[in-house]
Amino acid sequence: MSKIRPSKGAPYARILGVGGYRPTRVVPNEVILETIDSSDEWIRSRSGIETRHWASDEETVAAMSIEASGKAIADAGITAEQIGAVVVSTVSHFSQTPAVATEIADKLGTAKAAAFDISAGCAGFGYGLTLAKGMIVEGSAEYVLVIGVERLSDLTDLEDRATAFLFGDGAGAVVVGPSQEPHIGPTVWGSEGDKSETIKQTVPWNEFRIGDVSKLPLDSKGNIKFPAITQEGQAVFRWAVFEMAKVAQQALDAAGITPDDLDVFIPHQANERIIDSMVKTLKLPEHVTVARDVRTTGNTSAASIPLAMERLLATGEAKSGDTALVIGFGAGLVYAATVVTLP
Repeated sequence: MSKIRPSKGAPYARILGVGGYRPTRVVPNEVILETIDSSDEWIRSRSGIETRHWASDEETVAAMSIEASGKAIADAGITAEQIGAVVVSTVSHFSQTPAVATEIADKLGTAKAAAFDISAGCAGFGYGLTLAKGMIVEGSAEYVLVIGVERLSDLTDLEDRATAFLFGDGAGAVVVGPSQEPHIGPTVWGSEGDKSETIKQTVPWNEFRIGDVSKLPLDSKGNIKFPAITQEGQAVFRWAVFEMAKVAQQALDAAGITPDDLDVFIPHQANERIIDSMVKTLKLPEHVTVARDVRTTGNTSAASIPLAMERLLATGEAKSGDTALVIGFGAGLVYAATVVTLP
């Protein structure tokens, strides 16, 4: 029997650069209040959200990704030609095929990099980061571009009082490359499919085929509603607060890190009340910087962690070399947490 030659990669991987893109249009709560019966005070008290960004027609999933990726590549100090793989996490690219990653890889000028999309909701960045780490250590790529990108404004029901104010658009990207020291810890990830109904799309795409539309939802004007994201808010809140704090602690334990060792905490930017509760449950010391990008960016699903990371570094609230705990969680229900060194 022939012997297969083993692959040879780097001993470890690390994040080398980060970039972000937020659409030009800033949408305050007052705009959301035009279609729901609520108040700015109620939205802020329940979510912490003050504004969010909504993309224009020109700010496509691909266009936003390319902008964020260009910044990440420059920050990493490499060229696009050195990128060996492009991993895009998104739930808002509406063409089933081809993957938007291939368009991004081409327009960035990569040398025919491997490219594919993944769908893991708000945990998608963590899933992509884990795949990138594996590719580098396994030897199938030297540098991997990981992108989290969403146009959730396309999937927002502006008449749904429970979700109309939550979602925003944007793209965040990181370049992951080789390292001689461990700078990305073990990933604690998983799924709880028995809770899949708590966050979901209102109507499957196949129900929009020509035929019986009597079961499709209608808006207040009698028009057929485009599919939107809906969620059972209280159930999701309880799960995130009680269960995800346990996952975050498991990630710390797996990395051999204590809360006192941390410099930065970057949770998925779903809701500031969830963030506050996790900080309290984890007993994070006061010196730990906590990402609160949700206030001005909203919930951008797969993009939220890299966008928050990019902002913390840009504002000086965090610095290169800081030790950060990152955790994403959302539709599926799925989750992923790890400890990283900031680029």
